[in-house]
Amino acid sequence: MRLLLILIGTISLGLGVFGMFVPILPTTPFLLLTAFCYGRSSERLHRWLISHPRLGVYLVGFLYGGGIPRRAKRAALLTLWPGIALSCIIIVWRVSNPVVYIGVPVLIVAIATAVTVYIVTRPECVELTEDAEPFC
Repeated sequence: MRLLLILIGTISLGLGVFGMFVPILPTTPFLLLTAFCYGRSSERLHRWLISHPRLGVYLVGFLYGGGIPRRAKRAALLTLWPGIALSCIIIVWRVSNPVVYIGVPVLIVAIATAVTVYIVTRPECVELTEDAEPFC
């Protein structure tokens, strides 16, 4: 079971890191799954993940209070909405079925709006430094 959790955590970690560069693929849920799997299977991997200078920022706020650093909120929203706009433009431009070229962009914008509301309403965490304790 321990090896299976490490494998699932590592795959999830790869997807989370990939999601940092692909606006449509989420990062934080995959990293939270990684933290869960590593936390149940390997203290060393879990500690590495939480203390990682880039990946830890995504996790610590959620694990210790549900918050998101202001910089992460800004980055999420500044990548989310251009990606959504580009997706809608491509759908309207390339699809001839009116149900699809109207319905799909409306659905995408509705989901992006819900994600935006969720991000904006999360408490803000203080950015982590090497010697500081995280707090939200």
